[in-house]
Amino acid sequence: MIAEQEKWGVLYCPKTGSMHPQKRWEQVERCLHAEGIEFDHVQSESRGSVERLVKMLVNNGYKTIVVVGGDSALNDAVNCLMQIDSKERGEIALGVIPNGTMNDFARFWNITESDMETTVKALKRHRVRKVDLGCVRYRNKEGEACRRYFLNCLNIGLVARIMDLRRKTRHYLLGSRTLSFIISFVLLVFQRMEYAMHLKINSDEIRRKVMTVCIGNAHGYGQTPSAVPYNGLLDVSVVYHPALLQLFEGIYLFVRGKYLNHRNVHPYRTKKVDVIDLQHAMVSVDGRVMNTPAGSFTVSVEQEVINFLIP
Repeated sequence: MIAEQEKWGVLYCPKTGSMHPQKRWEQVERCLHAEGIEFDHVQSESRGSVERLVKMLVNNGYKTIVVVGGDSALNDAVNCLMQIDSKERGEIALGVIPNGTMNDFARFWNITESDMETTVKALKRHRVRKVDLGCVRYRNKEGEACRRYFLNCLNIGLVARIMDLRRKTRHYLLGSRTLSFIISFVLLVFQRMEYAMHLKINSDEIRRKVMTVCIGNAHGYGQTPSAVPYNGLLDVSVVYHPALLQLFEGIYLFVRGKYLNHRNVHPYRTKKVDVIDLQHAMVSVDGRVMNTPAGSFTVSVEQEVINFLIP
């Protein structure tokens, strides 16, 4: 059935490991009804279903699509929207009600998981801001040209490895975020901590061992704290391997929001990053580990391509 022009399409993505996913949806539903919002909703069954369901909502004429989910679900949604014609995409507004582990892109706009009533009221005002996307262009193992877009950030190296460990430990710990992070950091003692990388950023060519790289379209989980998704630029933090005491200093500065002040963090601002060699370092996009690209790849910015609902 074709949707009415004003009716929202709501996609509910249950949080991984949640013990009571239906209760969370009932809370969302109550808030939407309290604001008199007309909507139809669908629920994702698995990680791979979000793009399919967003495509279904688009094909059925919904012009406001709200994802109840986290960074990974938003990532799938924007990648689906980037597959359609730009004119059609320009008529669609994307919103989020946070329901993930990190919710970093929502947090950038001061949209919090704990205050759903305020979030729904803000979405109802339908204030739209065109936002940028980062784009990684690469070839897969079969040699096919691929691309993947991101709202928040792309990580290479240690942080991508942390994301992978967190995902695996959450699976065994019934979704406990705190325990999964603690165990992830303990396991890092046994992990490789640096990679010989070859990068080109603006006029700089980096050929040396690097611990982690964050290419941020937004705050990048605190690693690119000055990045904003509407200036046509990407922020990049390249972190060299610090000594043990410097590592603790880095953690302290990260918690205090002064990450860029650390002597081993080298910040850049650019439109494009060429990743020529990453020595098989792991890559993650918006918190989800992706298959490491075969060979070199580029990361660039697509300016003002998604209509996003903001407070």
